[in-house]
Formats: sequence, structure tokens, C-alpha cells
Amino acid sequence: MDITSGTRASDAERDSVVRLLGRHLADGRLDLAEYDKRVAQVYATATREDLSSVLSDLPKLSKETPAGFAKTGGRVPIWQRIEAGSWLGVSLLVLGIWAAVSLGVGELTYFWPVWVIGPWGAVLAFRMLTGFESGSCRPVRH
Repeated sequence: MDITSGTRASDAERDSVVRLLGRHLADGRLDLAEYDKRVAQVYATATREDLSSVLSDLPKLSKETPAGFAKTGGRVPIWQRIEAGSWLGVSLLVLGIWAAVSLGVGELTYFWPVWVIGPWGAVLAFRMLTGFESGSCRPVRH
């Protein structure tokens, strides 16, 4: 039975090291093959000392997020951005149709696009503002 004397590494610590390796890859200090090899080594390690040895020949990085990386704290999920883009596209389309019909008859017609734009926009706004269906609004489990 193999017993190591070092402090055991957690999954969060391993993920942190993998993120640092990703930043080194993006900065050009590692090529893809070396990055893959080091990531495999990170997930095979058991102790914190082994984790630090993976980064030993690389310079220390600052804690701030580099310019090429977006912070993920308050971002809108991609599927909500796609839905908002679809809503905007459809809204412009129905407004264009309404404007063309109004120009064709020579006067402003009943503004029916409100029934397409309004409810859909209200649902999207509710879901974005409350975090409903995005994973940030979870029921409390006892």
C-alpha cells in the first residue's frame, strides 16, 4: 500500500492549476502537446506538492483576469443571448411588415406587432432579471 506524506489535493485545486496551464497555453509558453501532458499529470496527482511541480518551470501569473479571458461571474448564458438575438430579429421583421403595410394603405394601421414583441420580450426580461432557468435560481433543499 502506497502512502504519501504530502497534503492531499482537492478537485478545486486541480481545476485551478488546469486554468493556470490554460493561461500559459494562451500566452504561448506551452504547446498543445505539453499542455495535454501536464493536464493529464495534474489529474493523476494526489498531493499539493505534485501539483506545484507541474507549474515549477513556468512563471507565476497574477491573480487578475487577462485581457483575452472574460470574467464569468455576471455573464448572461449563451442560450439567453441567442434567444434575445432571435427576439430582436423577429421584432425588427414584424415592425418592418407593419411599416410596409401602413405605408401601403397610406395611414398607420393597428399596431399588431405589440402582440409579438411584448409577451416574448416580457418573458425574456423576466428570465434574465430573475435568473430563472439559468441555474442561479435553485430551490433550497433541506
